[in-house]
Amino acid sequence: TDYLILELSARHPGNIAALAAIAPPAIGVVLNVGIAHLGEFGSREAIAQTKSELPRSVPRSGVVVLNADDAAVAAMADVTAARVVRVSRHSQTAEVWAGPVTLDQLARPQFSLHSAAGAVEVSLAVHGDHQVSNALCAAAVALECGASAEQVAAALAGAGPVSGHRMRVSTRPDGVTVIDDAYNANPDSMRAGLQALCWISASGEAGPRRSWAVLGEMAELGEDAISEHDRIGRLAVRLDVSRLIVVGTGRSMSAMHHGAVMEGSWAGEAALVGDADAALTLLRAELQPGDVVLVKASNAAGLGALADSLVADTADGQGDRR
Repeated sequence: TDYLILELSARHPGNIAALAAIAPPAIGVVLNVGIAHLGEFGSREAIAQTKSELPRSVPRSGVVVLNADDAAVAAMADVTAARVVRVSRHSQTAEVWAGPVTLDQLARPQFSLHSAAGAVEVSLAVHGDHQVSNALCAAAVALECGASAEQVAAALAGAGPVSGHRMRVSTRPDGVTVIDDAYNANPDSMRAGLQALCWISASGEAGPRRSWAVLGEMAELGEDAISEHDRIGRLAVRLDVSRLIVVGTGRSMSAMHHGAVMEGSWAGEAALVGDADAALTLLRAELQPGDVVLVKASNAAGLGALADSLVADTADGQGDRR
């Protein structure tokens, strides 16, 4: 084995430090500090402190790659003894940075990758503007391991979605495009998914397409669950999503639906349904050729089967029964 790539995750403070003691990292990468596990940690500051256990664990001889566009991540440069490599999509002072980013019709980013190895054009095979920061971090690691800029560009161009229900975009024979991101969800990834939905629906060759957001619960948000679901409902309205289907019966889902309804004037429509079967029935009755559908929720909501059914459906909307 030449390279071992590990995700050091945490549910409590100290978990990452304990894992790093088992497998001491030569290179540590911190992508962002979000609020996905707010219910477990209590605050974004506590999440940042826990994630900082990784750069603290990298020895002086190692390298820490930090996303400088996230202030909480950038601050981790002060807690590590290792050499710091910053990546950014905004600042040209970072060691690795992206030139102007454009998206194709399926929201796949294209940009110039700049580093000490020179500049090279990159076309990603994954979907969503948020993937640029992920790609920059991966590029920084590869460059540190001796890859050339051209090798990095080629590898990124060939690295398509591999995990089930994680930003997998497919188009059915009837022209319906399904964005299957049903494996997990938090407020940051919900925003990214909705933005990708809106970009794809607005970029059709024949003009704008109808957009559907089929959203389930975001788990592990603790006391902030109601307010965060309300914000996502309102965001769907502000992004002018054509139709919103909120799936679930809990208070959080009622808050998401209520937020959409209360946001104000909206040409779209929000529906609250009890489960995935009800959502699928509604979609099969009302989807039209060319529509774009985002399916997204935390894994516990079980919307992955709904996304699979939508992808398998034939143009007549009755589903592929093979």
